[in-house]
Amino acid sequence: MSPILVIIAAIALQIFLTARKVSPFLSLLLVAILAGLCLGMSPEQLLKTIDAGVGSTLGGLALVICLGAVLGKILEESGAAEKIAATLIGCFGERNIQWAMLLTGFLVGIPLYYNAGFIILVPLVLTLARKTGLPLLYIAIPTVASLSTTHCFLPPHPGPVVLVNAFGADMGVVLLYGIVIAIPAVIVAGPFLSRWMKAINPPVPDIFASESGAPKQLPGAWPSFVIALMPVILISVSVLADSLLADGVAKSALLFVGSPTIALLLSVLAGFWQFGVRRKVDFGTQTRWLNAAISGIAVILLIITAGGVFKQVLVDSGTGDYIAALSTAWNMPPLVFAWLVTAMLRVMIGSATVAGITAAGVVAPLLATSGVSPELAVLAVGAGSVFGSHVNDSAFWMFKEFFNLSMKQTFLSWTVMETVISIIGLAGVLVLDLVLG
Repeated sequence: MSPILVIIAAIALQIFLTARKVSPFLSLLLVAILAGLCLGMSPEQLLKTIDAGVGSTLGGLALVICLGAVLGKILEESGAAEKIAATLIGCFGERNIQWAMLLTGFLVGIPLYYNAGFIILVPLVLTLARKTGLPLLYIAIPTVASLSTTHCFLPPHPGPVVLVNAFGADMGVVLLYGIVIAIPAVIVAGPFLSRWMKAINPPVPDIFASESGAPKQLPGAWPSFVIALMPVILISVSVLADSLLADGVAKSALLFVGSPTIALLLSVLAGFWQFGVRRKVDFGTQTRWLNAAISGIAVILLIITAGGVFKQVLVDSGTGDYIAALSTAWNMPPLVFAWLVTAMLRVMIGSATVAGITAAGVVAPLLATSGVSPELAVLAVGAGSVFGSHVNDSAFWMFKEFFNLSMKQTFLSWTVMETVISIIGLAGVLVLDLVLG
């Protein structure tokens, strides 16, 4: 059977199983095994490929994803994320509330996963809409645009981390390039787009309006900002040190502390010290934060692992050469091809992370033959992974239900916003490719 037909059939099966609510972990693993057999791999070879796929995938990202989840949980439970939001709102004022919420979403979105950041910021969005009388989406869109953009472009989020590992990219460079692309994407898809959506003005829901109990004791603004941004700062400094410093002890030290795993570990330790030990939070509570963070991303790790197996099947079966030839035959630039494949998967499958993982196996073989920057390939796939979100995406329903929108209003707001982020992200990747090339 033609490799392209096997890939199409495998993706179709994945879509069918996803629609049937089968766990993505089980469905991806099953699809990978069936695809390997249909591509002519022997059972013995397939078993070795499964082991290799698991090892190569988890080896490069398990600690990064787990530590990122723990840092996010510390910021959430300690109130640091809430403090960051309140501080920015106070600095910007009501007149510039959109820019305050954009920056809030961006800073909260770097260390926190999308769902956690969304849940944390929804009460703030609703409270501000109720207090100011401004249209709900006028405030909400800049917030969720920032969260979504950081989710698809910036490590240590699972999608970008998986792609960095799959493409052999430099995580620090991906982070810097990602920030460069994310800034215009979030500005256009946030404040500018939300002004066009003023006509979509649902009533502000009553949830979170009358919470009882004493107000939460929030930490200071300065430590909240520093620890939330500590991984980004350390990784960015290591990238600059690698480029500017001569070989020596200082450079080695900065490269060590700026490696993603060590940067996140140091940030987690600083977070536990500042928001746990210094605030006299008992070690049992801090341990519960850690355990809750790890358990919360366990399923994501399993899904990523199964996606890594699928990627390895495509590589070891020799399908990579066929895909590379197909891209050449279509005469399509590799970065555009990477974005298009991922965008189609996103529309069909729903999950941005699963779409990115699945696309990695299709796109990775192109890198060796095209000479394209692996860092830009990561961002091209990341941009494609948020295209056209609709009813098969859980984030679509979260946005709809929390903000009391109709289906039509959700399509005209959330789906349009995600598509704008995706297209601007692709444009940014292509511009960077021209500048750097």
